[in-house]
Amino acid sequence: MQGIQEPVRVPVDLYGRPRRRRGWRRRWWWAVLACGACVATTGAGLAVWTAGGPDRHASATDASRIGPSRSAVVVNGRVQPPRVPVQRAASGRYRLVPGVAAPPRGTGFLVRYAVEVEQGLPFRASRFAAEVHRVLNDPRGWGRGGRLRFVRVARGPVKFRVSLSSPALTDRMCLPARTGGWLSCFARGRSVINARRWGLGAAPYGADLARYREYLINHEVGHALGHGHLGCPGQGRVAPVMVQQTKSLYGCRANPWPYPRLAVRAGRGPRLGSHHAHDQKGGLP
Repeated sequence: MQGIQEPVRVPVDLYGRPRRRRGWRRRWWWAVLACGACVATTGAGLAVWTAGGPDRHASATDASRIGPSRSAVVVNGRVQPPRVPVQRAASGRYRLVPGVAAPPRGTGFLVRYAVEVEQGLPFRASRFAAEVHRVLNDPRGWGRGGRLRFVRVARGPVKFRVSLSSPALTDRMCLPARTGGWLSCFARGRSVINARRWGLGAAPYGADLARYREYLINHEVGHALGHGHLGCPGQGRVAPVMVQQTKSLYGCRANPWPYPRLAVRAGRGPRLGSHHAHDQKGGLP
């Protein structure tokens, strides 16, 4: 398991993708466009042009949306999602993410679940749902290489819901447990994900927000599958995913996966490596 590395900043475009170095041809083309814009200058000012001609609705507000050059943070070889501050409270109402996300192929036991996002949070519901689905069906996850297959649905019975919630709604949904505006929980069929933790991460994971989000999903869904909290098995060892890693690693190493060393051999089904985090009974067929 890799340790947490110092973040490296990499230039990205407006969509968070690493920028490619532009050659002289690209600079030449922009120079031509700039000259064309100069020719189009009138007494009223500079016209803003698009590929189809002048944009009559362009304004200084449109230009300001581009903002200064941004850069992405790379930790442990992964481009990190941007950190997003989250308000204390949002609408207090969930919206179910529509559509179906198909399970992986195979014969494993099918688990139906749903995803819902509180309205008013600064996250795109479809992206959150896609990340949940990816994590749940990862070979290192609770599916154990196909023994469980997770399918996201928007109607009918489900085993659990994954609910992205503001700190205020998290506190309310988790009662009588006290989450204090910063913890998440599982309560009454919901894996309640605190949006503040989703947006900012937690100190034990440092700058690695991507891994922390994987942990957050796996830990709370672990409760939905019948798993309770575990302790650190020893100084310097890999933390079981059911350790409360948001609070502390308790001497262990950060680990977001139920079965981090799962190896799948072609035609032989899943095999657990000798140092898997834990194999606790309950909630699995």
